Amino acid sequence: MLTDGLVDEHRDEFRGLKIADLRIGLGYTAVKLDSGDAGVAATLRYDLPRGCSLLDDAGEYVGTEAGEALEFIKTPNALLSGVGLATLNAVVNRGTRSNAPFLGEALEIGSDDEVAMIGYFEPLINTIRERARRLRIFERESAGEDSVYPDWSVDRLLPECDVSIISSTTLINGTVDHLLELARGRVALLGPSTPMSPVMSKYGISHLFGSVVVDPDRVMKIVSQAGGTRNFGNSVRKVNLRF
Repeated sequence: MLTDGLVDEHRDEFRGLKIADLRIGLGYTAVKLDSGDAGVAATLRYDLPRGCSLLDDAGEYVGTEAGEALEFIKTPNALLSGVGLATLNAVVNRGTRSNAPFLGEALEIGSDDEVAMIGYFEPLINTIRERARRLRIFERESAGEDSVYPDWSVDRLLPECDVSIISSTTLINGTVDHLLELARGRVALLGPSTPMSPVMSKYGISHLFGSVVVDPDRVMKIVSQAGGTRNFGNSVRKVNLRF
């Protein structure tokens, strides 16, 4: 599994580090380590169980060994998995420098390409439609809209696409491995939840589009107040890699 590969590859980088702060907001989860580095991952609030207390150990995570928190990414609990991914991103993404132009140019999307988008990335939709022959969007919440298909239809339609743009939230909900098995051609992981790790290339991923937290305190505050991507502004820096 991809998450296992990420943990195995980077585990040693977390020795001696601890969680200094943890915020689980409605849009994102943010982890700040005692090294001063921070990372974010999406909070999949639609996948959470009912109840007023969602984590048994709430209030006890500060001081947790970062290597222990990293293992959370493997759990089926969407909240804890997000904490694990944010912990991973705090270390793996720091210092990342882009080596490719952004999205359309990097993926070399052309007029003959059928493009799949797993997740509804509204700011990118029109740009991709202008470049590609066809854009198919797979999104549970928006199914039924123009060119938007239910997520279960990926089994039939995703292998027909030349380019696959996959939300990195699939690392949290455990669907990423199945999607990578179906995808053909150029494959990108996209979003602030993306770990900028070279190990991704071993799983057929050719491009990564993510974020580096440059103002941890500001990000922690935004996440605490139910903010998201549009609120981060200059407190994060967008980065991308091509393998």
